Amino acid sequence: MIHIVDYGAGNLFSVKNALDYLHIENKITANPADLAEADGIILPGVGAFRDAMTMLNGSGFTEEIKKQAAAGKPLLGICLGMQMLFEKGYEFGESDGLGLIPGCVQLIDGGGLKIPHMGWNDLTVLHDCALSADVADGDYVYFVHSYRAETSDEYISCYATYNEKIPGLVFRGNVYGAQFHPEKSGQVGMQILKNFAKLVTT
Repeated sequence: MIHIVDYGAGNLFSVKNALDYLHIENKITANPADLAEADGIILPGVGAFRDAMTMLNGSGFTEEIKKQAAAGKPLLGICLGMQMLFEKGYEFGESDGLGLIPGCVQLIDGGGLKIPHMGWNDLTVLHDCALSADVADGDYVYFVHSYRAETSDEYISCYATYNEKIPGLVFRGNVYGAQFHPEKSGQVGMQILKNFAKLVTT
């Protein structure tokens, strides 16, 4: 079963509704101890990096997520949840992230384009990973964000271009992150969630 982490700053029900639609077994949990029983974990997130990390730390989930990820359990961060997988964030000052993927999170340089980066954007596949197995160059997904990850190409599966490279799908071992919203990205997003579910059941 996939556990969706409820730490007070996530778009829980849109993710749950998508998993329910796909008949993927899931539950929302506000208890860090539950993650030991999970087959896979989804970390959603909306809002600001610093506030979300403060809430995650206060909820007791931070160390448990790190523990389960280190044990090899599949983990998927979505939107702000993806950003929190990195080492540092610079929204409203410097804050520590979970440190599961090397890199930091900084403001998008839109080069005159509107910030936040909001709406449909096409992806370019850089490296295949388990979640991007069915993603092709030119597939569109839905973004809503003002900050982006800065990380090595080796951790980027797919990226979008919005004046600069925007990492869209990142990975390191059993840890994955989607800057876009799979649950709002039509068939492409649904397939990514299906691919995560396959990891959880294998």
